[in-house]
This record gives sequence, C-alpha cells and structure tokens, in this order.
Amino acid sequence: AWRRHLHENPELSFEEIETSKYVYDILDSFGGLMLTRPTKTSVVAILQGAKAGPTIALRADMDALQIMEKTDLPFASKNPGVMHACGHDIHTAMLLSAAKSLVSLKSELSGAVKFIFQHAEEVPPGGAEAMVRAGVMADVDEIYGIHIMTNVPVGFIGTRVGELTAASDIFELIIQGKGSHGSIPEESVDPIMVGSEIVMALNTIVSRNIGALDAAIISMGEFTSGAMANVIPDTAKLQGTVRTYKAEIRMLIEQRMLDIIEGITKMNGASYSYKYTRGYDSVVNDQKTVDVVEQAAAKIVGKSLFQIMPPIMSGEDFSAFTNAKPGAFFMLGGGLAADGYGYVNHHPKFVINEDAMLIGVKMHVQIILDLLGKK
Repeated sequence: AWRRHLHENPELSFEEIETSKYVYDILDSFGGLMLTRPTKTSVVAILQGAKAGPTIALRADMDALQIMEKTDLPFASKNPGVMHACGHDIHTAMLLSAAKSLVSLKSELSGAVKFIFQHAEEVPPGGAEAMVRAGVMADVDEIYGIHIMTNVPVGFIGTRVGELTAASDIFELIIQGKGSHGSIPEESVDPIMVGSEIVMALNTIVSRNIGALDAAIISMGEFTSGAMANVIPDTAKLQGTVRTYKAEIRMLIEQRMLDIIEGITKMNGASYSYKYTRGYDSVVNDQKTVDVVEQAAAKIVGKSLFQIMPPIMSGEDFSAFTNAKPGAFFMLGGGLAADGYGYVNHHPKFVINEDAMLIGVKMHVQIILDLLGKK
C-alpha cells in the first residue's frame, strides 16, 4: 500500500514535499524513532538499540522522473508527466518496512540504525551530497543501499567490490557559425558541418586515447540546428554524456574534448560556448561491507542467487555516501522480461514484480541483525 500510494503520487527531484511528509508521518506512527529533516525534502530516522555500538545507515531515494507513464497499472501516476520509472517508490516502501520491523527488534540491537530517506537522486548535484554536507554521515560507521532492476529474476542480489557504477558527466556545446542561403554556402560558416566534424572526432577519444582494458563512454544525446531546408543556420546545439570509472580517465576525456572542440571550431572559423558539468562520482564499494551483503544474501535467498557482478555504466549519487564512509550498494532483481518485467529503468512502461520488495526488506533487516544483533 505504501509503494502504490507513492507510485500514484510521484514528485520530481527537489520537489518531494508531500512525499517526504508522507514518509515522516509513517515513521512517526511507529514510535521509538528520532526523526529529523536535514534538508527541506528529506527525512532521517534514528533507532537507538538497547546497548551501545556502531551506527549503521540504510538509504532509500524518493524522487520520480519527468516521464509520462504508459503502464496499465491500477495505481498509475496521477501526476501527468511525472512517474516513478526508476523504482524509488519501491526503495522507499522497502526501507519503511525495514524500519517498522527493526523498531520491534530494538531490544536485540547493540548500536544505532540510521534510516536515510533521500531526495533528488535523479538530478545533479543530487540530494546525497546535500545530506552529507548537512552532517548526516558524521556519526555513521557503514552505509548500505539497494537498487531495483528489471530483466533479472526476483531473488537476485548482485554487487561487487570497487567501482559498481560509473561517474556520470554531461556536456553542452553551442557552435556559433554564420548563416547563409543554401544556394551560397561559401558565404556561411556552417555550424552543422562543424558540429558533425566534432561528433565524429569525439567518438575517436575512447578508441584512440583510452586503453583497451579501461572502460569509457561518450554518447551524444542532442544535435539540433536550423529549421528550413534551404537555409544554413548560424548556430547548432550539442549535448551528451560521459561515463567513466577511473578519475584519471575522466580528466583525460574532459581535456581531450575541449582540445577537439577548440581545434575544429577554430579551423572552420566558428566560435563556441561550452559547459562540461561533472555529475556523480562512481559508487565504490568497500570489501568489508560487500562481505556483509554476501553473508546476508546467503541467508535470505541462498548462495546461488547472489552474484559478484560486473560494473555498470549507470550513474548513482549514493557515491556521495560511499565517498564519506565505507559502504555497499547492491542490486535487487525485479522480474524477468518473460514475466512482463522487461522494460528498463527510466522507461515509461517500467514495472516491477512487487514480490521483490519482501526480499529487499529482509536484506535490510538481516544486514542490521548481522551487524548489531545478538551474536
């Protein structure tokens, strides 16, 4: 019911006013939790165990995406153009359920559990960084987070030591040329031609500047210019994303892109404005915390459903938390395509098998019992 309410009433990043109030009120109804609002649209609940011990944080994100939902769910979004298309409604409902369960187990815990309900995961600079700056991680010893994914069987738990997700940067380029009639191109500085040269050259960076055993992606998401068949426009706009794992490769690509843009525009007599925006860092998992996830998964789903998985090129601002303290982020199977769960995260037909939620709740609770419970 919590999940379906959240799915019906999605809110965009930094606008989670009603969502955060809904979460706060549910947490308050449990009793035994100390509640705070470290930012305008986030919530933190602290459960102090019966005895002293470490503080373990569990995190869920709450924001939705600017996507028009195209599912046939009876609880589809009532907010046109906004949808929980990445599973944050699932994440929030699972962590609420874990909080309720752990409140009833308070007497068995030696230490504290910090439940972090984070705003604005989808839009850089992201809510996690703001919560770190607000001091949320100051007393935390370890942090754990779950992300639901489709095309994977319910019961699957996957993670890895080291980089799990990629650093996710974006860039925007405006090429200023000189417009002309299509019949006299010699009097133009054609921004479409210049932009095309730049696109082709940028696509050589990975193949000619990055080692074959390293991973990087440069993808163009927008190339717009002009409005008429017989007019050469004076400007063109390009946007795209860069995904990397290693800091030195991230820096190399950023510099090479600038070199290429400067060289090609100058060669063609054009000018440009360019903005490269660093997004989220890679989520880097700690060995000890990954071991904790693996041990919990063995108890909840069995060893056969736990997998040390390869890194993925998705971005995730959980990296702000793992930059601050040791932690592990892990993936939760949400259903197979053959069963109707084949649309990937951020798709307007994204749906999840709700049976996966119980496994996520059990993982949250088992991690805390393993770390803070009676031995």
